[in-house]
Amino acid sequence: MKRILLAQPRGFCAGVDRAVDIIDELLRNAGETVYVRKEVVHNRVVVEDFRTRGAIFVDELDEVPADALVVYSAHGVSPAVRARAKELRLHSIDATCPLVTKVHREVRRFIDAGCRVVLIGHAGHEEVEGTMGHAPGQITLIQNEEEARALRHDGPEPIAILSQTTLAVSDVRRIIAILQERFNVELPRVSDICYATENRQNAVRALAPNCEAVIVVGSANSSNSRSLRDVAEQLGARGYLTDDPAEIAPEWLAGVRTLGVTAGASSPERLVEAVIERVRELDPEFSVVEPFGESEPPMTFLPPREFTDLLTVVGAGGTRERAE
Repeated sequence: MKRILLAQPRGFCAGVDRAVDIIDELLRNAGETVYVRKEVVHNRVVVEDFRTRGAIFVDELDEVPADALVVYSAHGVSPAVRARAKELRLHSIDATCPLVTKVHREVRRFIDAGCRVVLIGHAGHEEVEGTMGHAPGQITLIQNEEEARALRHDGPEPIAILSQTTLAVSDVRRIIAILQERFNVELPRVSDICYATENRQNAVRALAPNCEAVIVVGSANSSNSRSLRDVAEQLGARGYLTDDPAEIAPEWLAGVRTLGVTAGASSPERLVEAVIERVRELDPEFSVVEPFGESEPPMTFLPPREFTDLLTVVGAGGTRERAE
């Protein structure tokens, strides 16, 4: 008998839930076109679902008509983006994850304290671009251990280390350790790594040694999903990343008696179910699905005030202009 071990926790985190709920409510109740700057979350299925329902995704605000309704993605934006929205007279709703907003506040706190700020993250990622935009030209981006060893700093000021919220915990710790050996370092009071990212990685660390292979349900541009695959591979399991069940090939299951399945923080549970169904189509012997691990305590983030104000006015039969 072959088994599927279903990691707990997995899938949507509170920040993704919040962002997805905001778009969903606006599409159902706003009564106007909803524009979204960048992908609201890094999951192809979620974005395509919203697109078919009428949401328009844009790369930059200049693609949005004046006076239109635009939502910022969960990854956050720079002050320059907010300023541009005002110039274009856009009504913006901020779906930035509050844990990303925490990093933005830390940037200003460390800069104001006279620190040199180093950000651990992936170049080009929306979250990294938004965070660095809170202190243009004053943040050094480090992507790996090699860059940490090559960093030059001759000044007396301490180095404050921040990180993208969706990175692999072990990678961040190794980079921090290198910088601590070389420099006087300041760290945030609470880790920047998202609680959900860390919890899902810990679940895979427990899961992977029991499996020959682990399928991570997530999109290729999802940093936290890629990290889950990397964790599984570091522990000796074959790791696969997919957001399309049709991609799962018979060779993925070759020699596998116990298959682990998990999902990145931006992947909906319905996609996990579709992946399990596909596995069973390919090999009906995978008849047993067992939960593995413990669910995390529920967490919710309140929606932004501009969102609730808008829905209150629209629900009362008013127009968006009254909400502003």
